Amino acid sequence: MPFRLGESRVLARGIAAGIVAGTVLAAPAAAESIALYQCADGSQFALAFYDADTHAHIQLNGKALSLPKRLSLSGARYSAGGVTLRIDKDSTTLKHPLEPVTSCKRLDKW
Repeated sequence: MPFRLGESRVLARGIAAGIVAGTVLAAPAAAESIALYQCADGSQFALAFYDADTHAHIQLNGKALSLPKRLSLSGARYSAGGVTLRIDKDSTTLKHPLEPVTSCKRLDKW
């Protein structure tokens, strides 16, 4: 049964809407906040937090890491694979495997 002109337009619009919806739903989530940090030991990292996610996402030494939030008596602590990030109201520290803890400052400009 052939489509009539009006039916094919409706079908084309439906397909286009489906493609747009699929693209929007498949797109990665935008970071709620993102910042660049410079540490006393010379390392730098980008830090991002996303809505409804308890992980700290960092880009460190060319590697993307997702650090789950851990129990902390004050501030926030994120840790995985030997990397620990601590954030409180006055300071931020980063611990690399086999390296001492280093203090880090948020950069205002990238």
